[in-house]
Order: sequence, then structure tokens, then C-alpha cells
Amino acid sequence: MQEELCIIEILKDNNDFVARIKSDLGGNREYKSQYFEDVLEQFVMDLQEEFESL
Repeated sequence: MQEELCIIEILKDNNDFVARIKSDLGGNREYKSQYFEDVLEQFVMDLQEEFESL
């Protein structure tokens, strides 16, 4: 059985990359940086911590 854990949106806003994450466990949050790698690293680390207990 599949269960949706989160929704991830990645956008480009002028010179910044923006990631918007929505999940039942962590709620809504946003990460922003000029560098895509920084945004990716930030939200991946947070999601790993959030879903470790599942």
C-alpha cells in the first residue's frame, strides 16, 4: 500500500532556488538559497530526520 509522505515543490525565484515542503509530520516549510545544492541539502536532511521514525 502506498502512502503519500510529503509534497515537494522546487521553484526558481529570480536568482534564488526555493523548495516548499508539505507533510503531515512537519507541516509546511520553505527553504531558499542562491545555490540549488544548498536548498537540496537543507530539505533532504530535514526529511531524513522527520521520517527516521517511520
